[in-house]
Amino acid sequence: MSEWRFQRDAIQAFAFVRCDFDPATGVARLVYAFDDGPELVETITVPGAPFVLDEACAQAAQRALQLLHLIAGVSYYKAAVPGTIRIDGYAIDAETAALLETIYVQGLGEFAYRNGLNVHGIRFPAVLPSPRGRGAGGEGMQYLGASSDGAPSPQPLSRRERGLNAPSLGLRHHALVAIGGGKDSLVSIESLRSLGVAQTVSWIGGSQLIAACAQRTGLPTLNIGRQLAPALFEFNRQGAWNGHIPVTAVNSAILVFAAVLLGVDQVVFSNERSASYGSLIEGTGEVNHQWSKGWAFEQAFAAHVRSHVATDLHYYSLLRPLSELAVARQFARIDRYDAWFSSCNRNFHLLGERPANRWCGVCPKCHFVFLALAPFMPKPRLVGIFGRNLLDDPAQTAGYDALLEFREHKPFECVGEGRESRAAMAALATRPEWREDALVERFAREIRPQLGEGDLRIDPLLVVDDEHGIPPALWERLRAHLSA
Repeated sequence: MSEWRFQRDAIQAFAFVRCDFDPATGVARLVYAFDDGPELVETITVPGAPFVLDEACAQAAQRALQLLHLIAGVSYYKAAVPGTIRIDGYAIDAETAALLETIYVQGLGEFAYRNGLNVHGIRFPAVLPSPRGRGAGGEGMQYLGASSDGAPSPQPLSRRERGLNAPSLGLRHHALVAIGGGKDSLVSIESLRSLGVAQTVSWIGGSQLIAACAQRTGLPTLNIGRQLAPALFEFNRQGAWNGHIPVTAVNSAILVFAAVLLGVDQVVFSNERSASYGSLIEGTGEVNHQWSKGWAFEQAFAAHVRSHVATDLHYYSLLRPLSELAVARQFARIDRYDAWFSSCNRNFHLLGERPANRWCGVCPKCHFVFLALAPFMPKPRLVGIFGRNLLDDPAQTAGYDALLEFREHKPFECVGEGRESRAAMAALATRPEWREDALVERFAREIRPQLGEGDLRIDPLLVVDDEHGIPPALWERLRAHLSA
């Protein structure tokens, strides 16, 4: 084992070795390996230990832990993208395998595009475990039957083995609401507060910016720890494939696991309907940076949680019925977070835990949030939040052209659709306080005449949609709140 070296192109298999949870400490361990290499151990720490669970909740927690183990493995699998996937020690059914294949293939779409890889051949084995444990060459699994190409082929599991008789756990009515420090989650939090829904503001990792924003809500908080296997960073230095992963899928699985431990019935995200639309790449097609924030993922994951974990555990996005512009309009009505929120991803990736400024002013997120808020917020307030007027800076031209999808595709970022950016810019071009700014003036003079007779109105983009997974009893009240 000590002689094993990471050699990306020589690796044949990725193994989900095992996962375990200690209720006394609240620490879950997710263990992976390449071929017969060293174990890669990730830890998830859920505050609130010790956890005392009855039999039904303990079994549901185990199912949720296995789902988390399988989804979080994408962080490691992508390092080599081997052709074979092994699962040691427990079984997955055909439905789970199909869900995972979709998450890996679609969630790694940008990663594959940037690295010139084809990930459409990813397959998860739906198998029965044998009692022998982990071993090379598929030991630890019992394959039944054979596929047409001669490879082992799994037989269907019973409904009991597949987890499709997941029970109702009698979970209490309470929401774990994911917060990322940006405008969207704050709109969800304040909407739920207005509707009297009990909630705990929840996040994963050690961001001080998110922690400060969460504290600003004045609500109960839950900060879950996630420690990646240290060896992954060494593999990166040794030439591992690297790039974007479906992090929202991972965080969703973490919060579902936490919800079972804490006995609460809702996991709430703040992904709007615009997240379902990706970047249109000439010669490639659509590549969605934020696929796991989209409606397709939400539907599939929520259904799987209900059928495989607990029937009374609801996973949904509160903002799915809204466009990014509609979310911006809602946020503009709230001023308590002006000095606290930030949607700038550079704060979380480049500037460390103590960013000098909450907005870098040059990334796609800064560009879009400024533009999306401008039609709904007084100009002095918006400029005060960002520290400068991004729309009066000719150096930002290329960034805004990408948002407008003008001679460029939509950026690989969590930003709204091109039509939303075009509608927002068109609205600003009619307003005296904005129309003289460099980029707004250029839009009116150079870009709008090339857009033909396309609809540039904002109002149609603010319509509340009926496609969502919000529980019906909550939806009726929420719709009235959003329409007020």
